[in-house]
Amino acid sequence: MRTPARPPLDDLRKRLRASRETERMPRDGFLRETFVLSRTEARAKAQEWFSRWPKQAYWTEIESWFERPGDVIEFTIRRLPAAD
Repeated sequence: MRTPARPPLDDLRKRLRASRETERMPRDGFLRETFVLSRTEARAKAQEWFSRWPKQAYWTEIESWFERPGDVIEFTIRRLPAAD
């Protein structure tokens, strides 16, 4: 009995790559955006988001933030895509 030939791996690689790209972002319905700004610009950007998409309607919140060298802040803001 012969061993069956190995299937081509190109299709498998494509499917794995596509699934890994979609799994990077959590599937919880939130839209996220990451910024790397100076402290004053970061504060202004956060205020802009909270005024544009109020926390009560869009569940807007700063999900994570880090202080980088040189008074630079890296932060991620999340919000719902639409208000209920």
